[in-house]
Amino acid sequence: MTQNNTDTNRRKRAKGTVQKKTFGPVEDLETHVRPDWWQTLFNSLYLKTDADLLDDLEVTRKEVDLIVSILGVSPEEKILDLCCGQGRHVLELARRGFSNVEGYDRSQYLIRKARTRAQKENLQVRFREGDARKLPYPSDTFDVVTIMGNSFGYFDSTLQDRKVLEEIFRVLKPEGRVFIDAVDGDHMKKSFQPRSWEWLDRKYFVCRERALSADGDRLICREVISRIDRGIIADQFYAERLYNKESLFELLTASGFSSPTFHTIFSPVSAGTQDAGMMEQRILLSAFVEKPWHSSLQAAENKKPMNIAVVLGDPRKEDQVKPACVFDDDDFDTLEKMKTALAEIPFMRFTFFDRHEMLLDDLKKKAGKIDLVLNLCDEGFYNDPTKELHVPALLEQLNIPYTGAGPQCLAFCYDKSIVRGVARELRIPVAKGMLVIGDFDLKKLSLSFPLLIKPNSGDSSFGITQKSIVHSVEELLEILAETRDKIGSDKPFLLEEFLPGKDISVGIIGNPPGCTVLPITEEDYSAVPEELPKICGYEAKWLPDSPYWKIKSIPADLPEKTSKEIVKWCLTLFNRLGCRDYARFDWRLDAEGKPRLLEVNPNPGWCWDGHLAKMAAYADISYSGMLATILEAAKERYGLEATGKIEIFKKMPESTPRKSPAECAAEFEEEVEANSSLDSENEGKRSVFSNASETINAFESA
Repeated sequence: MTQNNTDTNRRKRAKGTVQKKTFGPVEDLETHVRPDWWQTLFNSLYLKTDADLLDDLEVTRKEVDLIVSILGVSPEEKILDLCCGQGRHVLELARRGFSNVEGYDRSQYLIRKARTRAQKENLQVRFREGDARKLPYPSDTFDVVTIMGNSFGYFDSTLQDRKVLEEIFRVLKPEGRVFIDAVDGDHMKKSFQPRSWEWLDRKYFVCRERALSADGDRLICREVISRIDRGIIADQFYAERLYNKESLFELLTASGFSSPTFHTIFSPVSAGTQDAGMMEQRILLSAFVEKPWHSSLQAAENKKPMNIAVVLGDPRKEDQVKPACVFDDDDFDTLEKMKTALAEIPFMRFTFFDRHEMLLDDLKKKAGKIDLVLNLCDEGFYNDPTKELHVPALLEQLNIPYTGAGPQCLAFCYDKSIVRGVARELRIPVAKGMLVIGDFDLKKLSLSFPLLIKPNSGDSSFGITQKSIVHSVEELLEILAETRDKIGSDKPFLLEEFLPGKDISVGIIGNPPGCTVLPITEEDYSAVPEELPKICGYEAKWLPDSPYWKIKSIPADLPEKTSKEIVKWCLTLFNRLGCRDYARFDWRLDAEGKPRLLEVNPNPGWCWDGHLAKMAAYADISYSGMLATILEAAKERYGLEATGKIEIFKKMPESTPRKSPAECAAEFEEEVEANSSLDSENEGKRSVFSNASETINAFESA
């Protein structure tokens, strides 16, 4: 996994979203309901207050029985469970052998629960987070979409509910089916309990109030939750629209669905339920989609998608490059964004491999079915950066085509001293420097201070910090000793004269002569305090509390002659070192504005907010388009049959700037478990991975 973006702050854990005081007597419940109440309600308390209904396996089995029997679903059909919560229906379908089922929900907390449960049961299913009004799937993707557990009608406007249905209509294939389990509004208006209370377990109890909204179309609910040793711990309000058969029929037909059909009045609640609330009586209905295939699919109707295997780092293992030596939430968020982007690429089926103990066996078993490997394992085999070349070596042995550099190129470029030697041989300028091996003899020092000390091997700026700039022999010896203590006394180091000019990066995608040179970028150090050295090191990539975290990558302002020289030299190095499909080259200008090569990065960081993606964005290439271009470059290199033209140039509207990691995190902050979580269950490590592999399909261009 590559480092986090240097443009913005790292996601911070959300503060408690549970109301910890009571409003006391309330005359009008409706005035206390937030329009977006559904963004905060579904946390650990939600599972406690409705555990008797939501975690009853027998009830779940009955509900899945109805889905399968009413819709006639077959195990190979692609199913989306929308508003899936903690994934009980998805998991039950997977237990029954349904292999193409996934869940989607707005609550990060519940999605984490779902992933943890899937991992414990070794079920290969997929869960995503997001808003049901804007689904991240291509048109004509699913055979069946379900909305279970009274998860329809949360918005304060029917127009928003219609947006959900229209999105479902879009992602369903022609002849696809939707299945909805909704509250029976007519029954609820007559039969709701204005007040009730119940013990949730031996420590917790809840008191509930309910009332109809002023227009009579929504049921307003209030829950006051108490713990016997803490008193009131939450006072929360929510609402649900009370649809009946007639209004549901009208809404579905207005959204484009055909033949809405009502099947039964449904009330399979748990025997231990004290207050079933809106789950007491529900309406089950289904409808069909009558539409032509999406235009991009009509021409490809009989075209078989390519099978792409994606090889990744292993999230279960230590990674010494990362600050905590483990994959964290930002890493998993980056992986989810990558998978979402791949899902937008047409005519390809993606299978993900991340368990390194099983990697060789898994690849052997599926070698005959793999058309191409997208090698994104820049952590190295077993997350050892010295073994990054082992992954392509395995693929070479198995005769499987793959993206990116081969073993020899990765070995060359991992050794910065070798790259310097190759560049000098090609008359490409490099910073003045020397290789230090073993004990350092000061008499051999012929360089001028300030000097930059950096490991000769490694990536992600490991071992390079603000202290790596030294101004005297004393500082040199001190920092050299500290760095050796950190990465090993037997490791060689490079000493380079520190260049004060612009910090430059060049990205190349494709293979000469038909490659794309992305816009050159430079690092903007204007937000870094004046007294600190201008260097984009480990702090800038991994430590959000560092002043270096504010460094930005911006289009480089260079003389035309300098730009042309740098591009010419990058292309020369690309060929000489054996780079393939994509690479990044880092340069720095000296005091006179002349460029000097620092290093070459074959298989550079692929993450959505990394340097390569930012350079691609400046060329109006979307993140999905960047990944697609890398795949297309490898396909052309191997002479693999083209499966359809991919539209990669996607203009990003000026009014909608690229989201930063902090902005993406903010979308989910309010859903994170309260800081005084009442759920004592240890979920273990969060994982978006299955135990073997995970497959997604896409048949629509970005």
